[in-house]
Amino acid sequence: MSAQAIGRLNHVGIAVPSIEAGLKVYRDLLGGRVTREPFDLPAQGVRACFVDTPNCQVELIEPLGAESPIAKFIEKNAAGGQHHVCFEVADIHAAKADFEGRGVRVLGEPRIGAHGTLVFFLHPKDMGGTLIEIMETPEGAH
Repeated sequence: MSAQAIGRLNHVGIAVPSIEAGLKVYRDLLGGRVTREPFDLPAQGVRACFVDTPNCQVELIEPLGAESPIAKFIEKNAAGGQHHVCFEVADIHAAKADFEGRGVRVLGEPRIGAHGTLVFFLHPKDMGGTLIEIMETPEGAH
């Protein structure tokens, strides 16, 4: 089986205890431009915000409550930190089948992510210690 080609890096997810504190770093200190104001994603248990940089986005993610997977991350990393990296693909279902066919653990089924497109995550233990998000985009095959 051939490897599923991934597209460009779409964003880096940064878990933060507070989006406002995260904006002080990524907007105020680093000069990023907020392209989407903070919004809640209750299905994923997070509040999110996107900051543009010249070549990708930074997604700031804050837990919505104690049951949020991000809350557990913040418990271990009080100041926050890199949570995941997200790559684009043209066909989310083909990518999922390919990764599973090669023995990579896919965490859940494709679901609507913060960009309004289908996403899934790959287990960090199968990906060199990094949580990888795969996101479907029309240009993901480039």
